[in-house]
Amino acid sequence: MAFPSKLLNPGEHVVVSTRTHPKALIGPVLVLLLLVAAVVVLSRVTDSTAVGAVAGAVSVLVAIWFVLRPVVAWLTTTYTFTNRRFIKRSGFIAKEGRTIPLNRISGVDFEIGVIDRVFGCGTLVVSDASTSGSVMLHDVPDVEKVQLQVSEELHRLSSGDRSDDGA
Repeated sequence: MAFPSKLLNPGEHVVVSTRTHPKALIGPVLVLLLLVAAVVVLSRVTDSTAVGAVAGAVSVLVAIWFVLRPVVAWLTTTYTFTNRRFIKRSGFIAKEGRTIPLNRISGVDFEIGVIDRVFGCGTLVVSDASTSGSVMLHDVPDVEKVQLQVSEELHRLSSGDRSDDGA
């Protein structure tokens, strides 16, 4: 998934662009499987049209809220680091974004739990100089590699090496 080049400033290029690890979709898939199983069992147990209609309506609402909504959120949320800024974008209809200039980022750390290690992801913690303190990006694939790339870019920026940003 490439960040749209029309949203980049002249001389700016993408260093890392990613989204949450697909493990975030395990819950919605399990809910969908349980929902299908419940509808099948209910259809075999009852012959009532009214019960079937209510079960159908409830299952559609559950599917929208617990399956479709998380999948759309996963598809539309991206984390991008350029040679000048960090950009978090999310949303399908109502969009939301956060941008932090790289020169305001004071540190990039990562945390990897036991389950994260199994899936090859972790939490990236971007600390900045603002009052909100830090942004936690959960379930980032190859989080150690991303942290290394961003740290290298921060080092390049702090050392004054601007040969890479078109300035």
